Amino acid sequence: MFGFGTPEPLTLVAILLAFGVGITIHEFCHAWSALMLGDDTAARQGRVTLNPLSHLDPIGSIGVLLIAVAGFGIGWGRPVPVNPARVRWRQRGLAITAIAGPVSNIVIATIFVIPLRLIDTTTVDPSIVTIATYMVLVNLLLASFNLIPIPPLDGHKILVGILPDFWYPFLAPLERYGIGILLVLIMSSFLFGGSILQAMYAPVYDALRTIMLG
Repeated sequence: MFGFGTPEPLTLVAILLAFGVGITIHEFCHAWSALMLGDDTAARQGRVTLNPLSHLDPIGSIGVLLIAVAGFGIGWGRPVPVNPARVRWRQRGLAITAIAGPVSNIVIATIFVIPLRLIDTTTVDPSIVTIATYMVLVNLLLASFNLIPIPPLDGHKILVGILPDFWYPFLAPLERYGIGILLVLIMSSFLFGGSILQAMYAPVYDALRTIMLG
């Protein structure tokens, strides 16, 4: 559950641009890392590309637009198909493929935060500062949200991959209920107030934001 509040036109453009770049590179890195680990499933579907049209999901994009315009909602990109049987190192390989997405978002945020920290922003065109700032904030949000350890988010695959094999029979079956779990959490947030999902990703987001922006 994301939220930025009702934006000015420039802020709206900055948020949409940041989500477009962040989701595109996030999904590209999933596909590229899977290919490097021996699974060309995504590559054969044209997903090892930086073309946003290959990675943006129509319904998920509407969710992103709702976030930018209304200040709340949830959006997503097209999931990258990965064949566990073809990925090198099996669960460990899947964890590497999963973490590639959030790491890419942190890298993007780092690239844009460096000039913000090193230059006098009062001497720069405010539109450039706004775009760079939201590139940082949105990508940190994408990284921290996707690290929530529930399916179908990347955090669950990472958790399955790094825990001892003993836990695999208990955690892996949750994948088939992933969308349902997310929907229950989203509906619970609307029914009972507050945001359960926000409470889950906020500690990581706040920590990363403090480290980068102070």
